Amino acid sequence: MKVMETISDATINELKKIANDIRKKIIEMLSEAKSGHTAGSLGMADIFTLLYFYALKHDPKNPTWERRDRVILSNGHICPVLYASMAKSGYFPEEEIMTLRKLGSRLQGHPHREFMPWLETSSGPLGSGLSQAVGMAITDKIYDGDKTFYTLLSDGELNEGNTWEAILLATKYKLNNLIIIVDRNHIQIGGNTEKVLPLEDLKDKFKAFNCFTTEIDGHNFREINNAIYQAKNNKVGVSVIIAKTIPGKGIKSWENNYEWHGKAPTKEEAELAIEELNKNYA
Repeated sequence: MKVMETISDATINELKKIANDIRKKIIEMLSEAKSGHTAGSLGMADIFTLLYFYALKHDPKNPTWERRDRVILSNGHICPVLYASMAKSGYFPEEEIMTLRKLGSRLQGHPHREFMPWLETSSGPLGSGLSQAVGMAITDKIYDGDKTFYTLLSDGELNEGNTWEAILLATKYKLNNLIIIVDRNHIQIGGNTEKVLPLEDLKDKFKAFNCFTTEIDGHNFREINNAIYQAKNNKVGVSVIIAKTIPGKGIKSWENNYEWHGKAPTKEEAELAIEELNKNYA
């Protein structure tokens, strides 16, 4: 789909409904699995909704279509939001998401391309995804492709040095087909990012690497769309979108609590959370 400069109120309302449904699916699948990463998955639901239901050039019925845009999830632990988005958009049956992390399931706790060939990468080791995406983007430039490579990073994995090595290479080759989206939720497994290893001023850091960098509210569909539109029309080089998100978004008692980074809800907690989401949307 071609990303437009403006997005209608009607489209935003539909995307909000989809994002709310995806959050409910995330909670259900994590509760069923009894393990997994809740906070980041819920926090990125709006970003993934806009990608899979508005911005991406893709065809769920023909998932290996050569001209499709690529989504590279570097922070693979938030794969519940990826799985829920792909299932809802038609890549595989929605009921399959309830097999998350189960023995023999295609939906492992980190994405595994051997099980699902239409995933662009297997991910798990943090900091690897951007290097993979840069390689893909360079190759596409060589062969005069027209794809966009959307690369999702967590803020915690910016602690990894190979992320910055990848950015050096990306800016050298002026990869304007690469859009980096950073989930700036300020948490990682050990606590607040600024206490574990400070990142700020993050925007200035990316700009110092010659990246076209914007900061947005990662829950505002108009801002997300505008940032992606600007990035797709940036002819100069690499675009970075720092999306400020709320980990655990939608469930007040979970929001901004790093303890929910790698914690799954119990059946009772899941029921209460889904009830809260239903009230929020209503």
